[in-house]
Amino acid sequence: MELQYLQNYWWLLIAVLGAVLVFLLFVQGGQSMLLQRLKHTERSMMVNSLGRKWELTFTTLVVFGGAFFASFPLFYSTSFGGAYWLWMLILISFVLQAVSYEFRSKQGNLFGTRTYDTFLFINGCMGCILLGVAVGTMFFGAEFTVAKTNILNASAPVISQWAPTRGLEAITNWRCLVLGLTVLFLARTQASLYFLSNLRGEAELAQKNRRSTLINGSVFVVLFLLFVYLLLTADGVQYDSDGNMTVVSYKYLTNYIEMWWTLVILLIGVVLVLTAIVWSVLTPTFTKGIWLSGMGTILVVLTLFFVAGYNNTAYYPSLLDTASSLTIRNSSSTQFTLTAMSYASMLVPFVLAYIWYVWRKMDAKPITATELRSGHKY
Repeated sequence: MELQYLQNYWWLLIAVLGAVLVFLLFVQGGQSMLLQRLKHTERSMMVNSLGRKWELTFTTLVVFGGAFFASFPLFYSTSFGGAYWLWMLILISFVLQAVSYEFRSKQGNLFGTRTYDTFLFINGCMGCILLGVAVGTMFFGAEFTVAKTNILNASAPVISQWAPTRGLEAITNWRCLVLGLTVLFLARTQASLYFLSNLRGEAELAQKNRRSTLINGSVFVVLFLLFVYLLLTADGVQYDSDGNMTVVSYKYLTNYIEMWWTLVILLIGVVLVLTAIVWSVLTPTFTKGIWLSGMGTILVVLTLFFVAGYNNTAYYPSLLDTASSLTIRNSSSTQFTLTAMSYASMLVPFVLAYIWYVWRKMDAKPITATELRSGHKY
């Protein structure tokens, strides 16, 4: 297999994993709703509903990072190693999540469930916003430089150099923050849809979740439209066959037009998400909105990765040195490594099938107030 084909193939896999991860962030969205005014039983039902799925989100995040490390190691070393504080804050928030689900309802809990609910709230908000900010740098750029010749410097063999703020500057980039908030309210909307599907038979809680779907869905639509405007009017970095980098106006709009099929997929995804929101709000008996919204989310995120990395586009633009921008051509592993990993990637369908199987098994028994008294409790 040719190297270029392998690079395109692995970017496709990264896009699929990233899209599935954004869908599964409904767990974080649900956690961000735990501190609102709820009855104790309602809050416990929501926590246990999310507790059945949180490991799927965490595992997908780890696999996404591992796949990026193996296929595009220069991005991994540049972003994960350079934007240190941004990724450390993300990691800390997910550590709080794991600890909370483990100890929230254990005997001898000295801190009380409210403390762990607060930890889950922090992970729900911080995890979504900061992951959105990190992805936003793939469109709006980051402050780094890359010099591969530095590897020969015995005193400091560091290829990538980052701004002294080590990723904190990305959090203050308002365009990246718009994407972070968009991800948060998408996750909250999907969490409301998930609760409608998973917490069956609770009429009062269902009414609250339909109202939450309307409120969070409306905010999400406004933020999403703002992000799309910022994306389509943003400059991008284009490279030629010799690897020369050039800043191009309206690069992502051009990508959607030249790769017309991505625009079609984007519109289908948007329609599915909007249909899920409207149908769930207007029809009291409809509880399958999470699946329409989930499919739509995956399709939209796929197109974002496609326009970020395909069509001779630098998927990680440098704000300090255009020539340092990363592409799927100059940041990938060797042909041998990508070929070997391609055989291992054949296991991905089995992993997705396992997720589907586990999901069905966990949802076979609906969560009710009675079940909380007799079954496992987070």
